[in-house]
Formats: sequence, structure tokens, C-alpha cells
Amino acid sequence: MTTTSARTANWQTAAAPASRSRAGTIVLWIVQIATAGMFLMAGSSKLAGAPALVGVFDAIGIGQWFRYLTGSIEVTSAILLLIPSLAFFGALLLIPTMVGAILTHLFVVGGDPTPAIVLLAASVGIAWTRRPRQ
Repeated sequence: MTTTSARTANWQTAAAPASRSRAGTIVLWIVQIATAGMFLMAGSSKLAGAPALVGVFDAIGIGQWFRYLTGSIEVTSAILLLIPSLAFFGALLLIPTMVGAILTHLFVVGGDPTPAIVLLAASVGIAWTRRPRQ
């Protein structure tokens, strides 16, 4: 192997993600797209000022700025989930957001935390699968 082809082979090996089956890749994309869709809907509703969500954030008691912050994080993260090289970072942003949502449901506003738990699990799975490898 020549020096140039050796460098090319080393670069390709270093840059290639860990091998994943075709089925695994399809499942990952389905989870990412579904998760992104859920966060896009939830975040957009917060940013649009849906009356139910304005009421929830009133009950939280921090102020409506927190609704805008949460909605912005959710919409931004949803977009990042759809870009393979940035999906890890989008998922990382969503993990503390969903932990906060679960705690808020359990201790402040009540309601069923199951959707937040499912979205937390999806975000953790995406972050783990899309994590940078060295």
C-alpha cells in the first residue's frame, strides 16, 4: 500500500461510525423522526402560547419566559435530531429537559409523567447510539 492509500484507509477507518445493521439504522431513524416530531409539536405549542400550556407554566410559577425557553429548546433539539452529525447534541439537550418535565409532573403540576418518561428514554437511546466514538 502506498503512503497516500494508507492514509486514506486510516482516515476511512477512523471516520466510519461503528457498524450498524441496516435494520438497526432504520429503527434508529424511525425513533429519531418520531421523537423529533413529538418535540416539534410540543415546542411549537409552547411557543405559540396554547392556553393549556400557558396554564401549566402559570402553575409551575417561574414565569412565562420559562415556557418560551422550554419551547425553544424542544424545537431546536427536534431539528438537531434530524441531522445525523448533530443528533447527539439535540438528544443531550432534551435529557435534562425531560428530567425536569418528569419532576414537574410528579411534584408540581400533577398529571401523567409517562409521555415525558418515554421521550426521556428515546432521547437517552439516541444520545447513546449517536455518541461520538474515538
